[in-house]
Amino acid sequence: MMPTLDAWRFTLLGYQVGLAQPLFLGLFGVGLLLGLLALLKALGRRTRLSALIAERHVTALAPGVSVWRPAVQGGLYGLGLMLFGLALAQPQCGTKSELTKRRGIDVVVALDASKSMLARDVQPSRLDRARLELNTLLDELKGDRAGLVVFAGDAFVQSPLTSDYSAVKLFLRAVDPDAMPQGGTNVGAALRLAKQVLDNADRGSKERVVVLLSDGEDLTGDVREATEALKDARVQVLAVGVGSDSGEPIPVYDRRGEFVDYKKDSNGDTVITRLDRAGLTAIADATGGAFFYQPNGVAMGQVVERIDQLQKSELESRVTVRYDERFQWFAIPGLVLLVLGMALIPSRRRAA
Repeated sequence: MMPTLDAWRFTLLGYQVGLAQPLFLGLFGVGLLLGLLALLKALGRRTRLSALIAERHVTALAPGVSVWRPAVQGGLYGLGLMLFGLALAQPQCGTKSELTKRRGIDVVVALDASKSMLARDVQPSRLDRARLELNTLLDELKGDRAGLVVFAGDAFVQSPLTSDYSAVKLFLRAVDPDAMPQGGTNVGAALRLAKQVLDNADRGSKERVVVLLSDGEDLTGDVREATEALKDARVQVLAVGVGSDSGEPIPVYDRRGEFVDYKKDSNGDTVITRLDRAGLTAIADATGGAFFYQPNGVAMGQVVERIDQLQKSELESRVTVRYDERFQWFAIPGLVLLVLGMALIPSRRRAA
């Protein structure tokens, strides 16, 4: 894993200089220590040799034994590591200003967080499957802005339009049907609020999309009015169905998250929730969108293909500063020194 440390930026002789990965300077210290140890070892060897043999007899009694060659070799290794440490720290000198433009479309996801989304006719649950679908969408978007509207009996903005997909994922994890203030499935309110988010966007895109993730059951609110408003604004609804046609009871959990019972109606009968394909398809068709459903897989891949076909608009342009990399100034000499160190023979033996 790449070490993480804030880059160092400073001015040297009028130039903007920096180190993008200063943590690698630790290797510089290792190389310096290696060089010092090689020097100390050479001095110790010289002292021991002088104590045993008079200096005038060293050549005759210890032919080919070099005191300083190991020191030079260790110094080459140490200096090579020091230079490699500087190279890995990514030294940068000089800057360039570049105009970067980001193109894409605006996408608002309307996520159903009603109690019926707790049903487990798709694993691990409808809501968790919807989270998986949305995470897949966020992973596949390229330059687009995404927002998140969560709804049950009412709707509210969970995340405004942003290109920071990790922030949207963070808001997504906080969605909880038990925390919704009003029960039901008010798709009309969700669609109106999604349109409002799109209309209020700064430098909005030409093409705009609402991705509706829901089981589509027990729709309340004025869905027809909301879909007509989206159609007039040329906003497509791409509906993704979550659930099954056979249906499933809605589990009820206590405050500790433990299963208690299944939801009952006023007559005491267990409520069965089913995917409403017809309702979701009608919403999508009314806005020129489409309905997607994958009972045993992820349908969002098809949604992404549909989004990629839409015309991208310039959503943002800004001037960015790019630092010029100078790691090669240190990496190449460091490699040369290491090769010289390997080529150097510590002791030269005479032929018999």
